Amino acid sequence: MDEPGMYRYCREIINTMNDGLVVVAPDGTIMMVNQAFEEIIGYTREELIGSSCSLLRCDACEIARAEGKENWCDLFDLGSATRKPCMLVRKDGSYIHVLKNASLLWNAAGEVLGAVETLTDITEITKRDQKIQELSRLLEGDDAFHGIVGKSDVMRRVYELTEKAAQSDAPIIIYGESGTGKELVAHAIHALGKRREGPFIKFSCAALNEALLESELFGHVKGAFTGAYNHRQGRFEAANRGDIFLDEIGDIPLSTQVKLLRVLETKQFERVGEVRSIKVDVRIISATHRDLQSLVSQGKFREDLFFRINVIPIHLPPLRDRLEDIPLLANHFIQRLREKSGKPITGLTPGVMRLLMDQPWPGNVRELQGVLEYAFVLAEKGLIHPEHLPPKITGPELRTETPEAARSPAGTDEKAALIAALRQAGGNQSRAATILGVSRITVWHRMKKYGIDVHKLITG
Repeated sequence: MDEPGMYRYCREIINTMNDGLVVVAPDGTIMMVNQAFEEIIGYTREELIGSSCSLLRCDACEIARAEGKENWCDLFDLGSATRKPCMLVRKDGSYIHVLKNASLLWNAAGEVLGAVETLTDITEITKRDQKIQELSRLLEGDDAFHGIVGKSDVMRRVYELTEKAAQSDAPIIIYGESGTGKELVAHAIHALGKRREGPFIKFSCAALNEALLESELFGHVKGAFTGAYNHRQGRFEAANRGDIFLDEIGDIPLSTQVKLLRVLETKQFERVGEVRSIKVDVRIISATHRDLQSLVSQGKFREDLFFRINVIPIHLPPLRDRLEDIPLLANHFIQRLREKSGKPITGLTPGVMRLLMDQPWPGNVRELQGVLEYAFVLAEKGLIHPEHLPPKITGPELRTETPEAARSPAGTDEKAALIAALRQAGGNQSRAATILGVSRITVWHRMKKYGIDVHKLITG
């Protein structure tokens, strides 16, 4: 077979490759590409051949021409690159994640003819890994409503509103004190919504200066500012065709609020250091523990942005307003901690439950979880007693229970202790008797005395 014929066959073979292939001359001119490369980068062969490789805007390339070298990038100094992750900018302006392999081409005289690079598109793998992390996060909460524990009337209303809001593409804002579970509600909205197959990107707007905040939200291009050594995909771009959860939105500075408002109105934004507009299809879910209307009246939050994000408000109640959920929450955390620690801890004594029910819980559900984590450090097995709780719960003097107090709630709230034990035991009367330190017959008599229906108690 003659040389031209061999070249023609090689070209056909190269075009069957799944990976993109590009050959670059020492001066940075693109000499050859295959079909996969055209599909990856979005430019046609005619647009690429003869153009500078800087057209690809690879953030891993270290340009050497500015240093007085004739070579275009440091590949000509290093000689090769293996599985180097980088980001390219497609013709439409979107980022694409690739793994690059590269090597120099030499002639028989030892002269460099150029460089050949192969690019593997790993964008879908990146998205898959992100989805796996998201699903793992959701599976951590395996109780009740999408990981949200509680059966009180006020929480049932939250679940109902969450289900209805999820079906809309309108902006949703979740109000609630710190530790009430705003992020869990946002996850539930995504899981129940039409965008559940798309990404769920979360971001806390607190404690970042204006420059960093804009870079995180909208991304930046390499060289946009000191320290911008690589391209960075912003959270809005990563959330395309999905949901973005902006936590603590009340902390966003006014200058960034203007840009956020533009994204809501036009579905477009610019990366930091770039003038090209990027289009996105994103539903915004926001959250705050602050009173946005008060911030608006103080001139600290834009009124037009407030009206834009406050379309569907969901208010999460503090734990002190749903004390009946504490036994369920405590049981949930105890099960989780038991699985994690391996300690044979079975539950709480009635005295501990009373202490928990008496607390104002300024830190809400997160604080309750922290208290039980503390107790698991001190307790070894069996029931958690008051001496296992942190001082902020028991008071300056340790409040211990005598065996008699644990066994008999007479003189205290006998009905409340029975209900708490039955809930903790999942309705099992024998286990409830063990928790209370009484016989199963005593539990049965008290249930009759107070008219307690176990089925309604557990499922209601």
